[in-house]
Amino acid sequence: MKNFHSTDLPLSHLLVDDDYKRIKTTLKEIQLPKGDTLMNQKEGITKAYLIKKGIIRSFVHKGEKEITFEFAREKDIVSSGYGYYFAQKGYEKYQLLEDCILYEIDLDKMKKLYADHISICNWARSITEYNAIRTQKRLTDLLFMTPEERYTDLLVHDKELLQRVPLKDIAGFIGISPISLSRIRARITPESLQQEYQYDSDPKV
Repeated sequence: MKNFHSTDLPLSHLLVDDDYKRIKTTLKEIQLPKGDTLMNQKEGITKAYLIKKGIIRSFVHKGEKEITFEFAREKDIVSSGYGYYFAQKGYEKYQLLEDCILYEIDLDKMKKLYADHISICNWARSITEYNAIRTQKRLTDLLFMTPEERYTDLLVHDKELLQRVPLKDIAGFIGISPISLSRIRARITPESLQQEYQYDSDPKV
């Protein structure tokens, strides 16, 4: 896997050189086209995916609607915690929004590294903590911000996401219909983007 580099990993500063070599043994580089889906197996989840290049959305169906609850990008790890922990199919679906270069992670091999190497175990724990903070922010935004505030927050803090993701998926992410999002976009002025928000954008890892 000649293209793999330590900087492809999240929180790579927490690892030492030998850790990179060990983690590399759990990875397999794959390339998949836009529109493909991941983790469709009915049995328990045994793989996760580290994104080298591309963007993936996780979503669920509610009737005829698709509710997007996360976008994963470069250096993010995509995995179904439910499917892995309970050894059954996860409830979420994963769709590639761009052509992607991914590192497929063998979770059984990675789990053995956690047991044998405390530095790698602590690295994985830190990633879990970071993702928990992101999830908490997402839930807090949904509870306390209006859809217009959530969209404006993306405009201020994450313009790159808006440039890479279709508006229909952005609408599902902030919890409204595409038509409602169009109305919000028509109302927003440059002056409204000068407002200060309670939360900063996600820290980069």
